[in-house]
Amino acid sequence: MKPGYDILLETHLPVPLLKRGKVRDIYELKNDLLIVATDRISVFDVILPSPIPGKGKILTALSEFWFKKLEHLAPSHLITTDVKEMGKTVQAFADILEGRSMLVKKADPLPVECVVRGYLAGSAWKEYETTGMCQGVKLPPGLRQSERLPEPIFTPATKAPTEHDENIPISRVKEMLGEKFTREIMEKSIALFKEASTYAFDRRIIIADAKLEWGRVGNGLILIDEVFTPDSSRFWPLENYTPGQPQVSFDKQYVRDFVEQVGWDKNPPAPFLPKEVVHKTLEKYLEAYRRLTGKELSL
Repeated sequence: MKPGYDILLETHLPVPLLKRGKVRDIYELKNDLLIVATDRISVFDVILPSPIPGKGKILTALSEFWFKKLEHLAPSHLITTDVKEMGKTVQAFADILEGRSMLVKKADPLPVECVVRGYLAGSAWKEYETTGMCQGVKLPPGLRQSERLPEPIFTPATKAPTEHDENIPISRVKEMLGEKFTREIMEKSIALFKEASTYAFDRRIIIADAKLEWGRVGNGLILIDEVFTPDSSRFWPLENYTPGQPQVSFDKQYVRDFVEQVGWDKNPPAPFLPKEVVHKTLEKYLEAYRRLTGKELSL
């Protein structure tokens, strides 16, 4: 591991803590929220004991990039990533918060994870092998693993803070949110996915699928949490893409593969990651950032 990388596992700021998620610590700052992306990593909805140094900075920088780039399609909760603009209390902790914090608008999060799939991978491939469908969506026969779908499909899941998330049919989302909101988040999620996928493809990255989250502000919807990062999307290097098999990736699939290979049953406690797995994961995240933004990120 390259020396000098800071590691942040958990924060304890003198402001109200709203939630400590799998990766992010969320604080209340008057009418806004402060989101701090730590270096924790979770797979199969379990936090691993081994952090990925600097991961929180990569996620924050890439989310900021996408929030701004996709603003013409959907407003987001982002206000600023500049600690100097977050108030004196936050500024006092600038040494640990710089580069990994976002000041955001408060929103009422929808209780649904909006997953859009452009390629047949992960749980979608496993279901297709058995049923020829994916969460109620009938797919063409004869598709191979990792193959591109004719059109991106919307495959939602319920949010589960303490247990594994559950894939659900669109009909269940309509029961939870109503027809109007369901149609709106479907259309907007797919539009964002198409736009981001086209941009990424030109930079030699295939976005196979992605998880998006939305929040309500009054009667409007805004994009929240993170967007098109290696934690929330499958990124495949275009030059290695070969349908009919699992793909090389620039995301946390590499970590998922490792913990499955060592026989972990996907229940706590999770196994420690070897140093080489930690280092390789960091390299993958940084390469995704480089390709998508055209910039180097100082950790």
